[in-house]
Amino acid sequence: MAGPRIVVVADEHELGRRAAAHVISTLEEALTRRGRAYLALTGGSTAVLLYRAITGSPARDRVDWSRVNLWWGDDRFVPFDHPDSNVHLVEETLLAPPEGLAVPVGNVHPFPIPEAEAAGEGPGWCAERYARQLTELVPLDQDGLPVFDLVLLGVGPDGHFLSCFPGSPLVDAPAPPLCAGVPAPTTAAPHVPRVTLSPRLTEVARDVLVMASGAGKAAVMADVLAGARDPRRLPSQLAAREGATWILDAAAAAKLPADLPGREG
Repeated sequence: MAGPRIVVVADEHELGRRAAAHVISTLEEALTRRGRAYLALTGGSTAVLLYRAITGSPARDRVDWSRVNLWWGDDRFVPFDHPDSNVHLVEETLLAPPEGLAVPVGNVHPFPIPEAEAAGEGPGWCAERYARQLTELVPLDQDGLPVFDLVLLGVGPDGHFLSCFPGSPLVDAPAPPLCAGVPAPTTAAPHVPRVTLSPRLTEVARDVLVMASGAGKAAVMADVLAGARDPRRLPSQLAAREGATWILDAAAAAKLPADLPGREG
């Protein structure tokens, strides 16, 4: 099975620049081809590098941000102003004036966590509402699955991606939901409940960009990209698909074989 393109760059700053260029060119192409673009966002430290690189890029103005729709791949089930919220991270690094992107508020689609909390409901209710929004607002493929132009992803030290942790039933369920509530994980912090897209939406997305930075990710990157395939143990292997791009800095790539198929740099 063909795998991803694996781009190794010098450091985290170059990772941010390369990832920003990838996002901008992908959205530009989507707008040219289809008139609108659908982007699933991620959280974490590499997301901060990316979002700051996008807002600081001279090429950002090649994208008509008024026609870009922002969604979230996953989030912690906390208020939007909580420091663990991926919505808070995006607002602070990508959307806040004066440098922030001019994405209309109606094009920004976070998980409806405040609505769930106001209704006294939990992550499962929130996930069901988000799945309904996805099928109403994102173009669907022939199987009724929402198709993003680009899904952004990070990888946790335990090999998770999205909020799909080792042993997750979302990995190999015959018909997993589009979105799911997730109990507080034991293998990754913060230990709070989550809401997440299904991994199968990364399989049908037009493009997938995975980012990893730092020596702390070297062992898991080698396991995910060069080890035995076992998505139940390492869910992020599902994102190592044909057509995906993985951008790693040299520290994160330190334990990868030099002759790994798809590796550049």
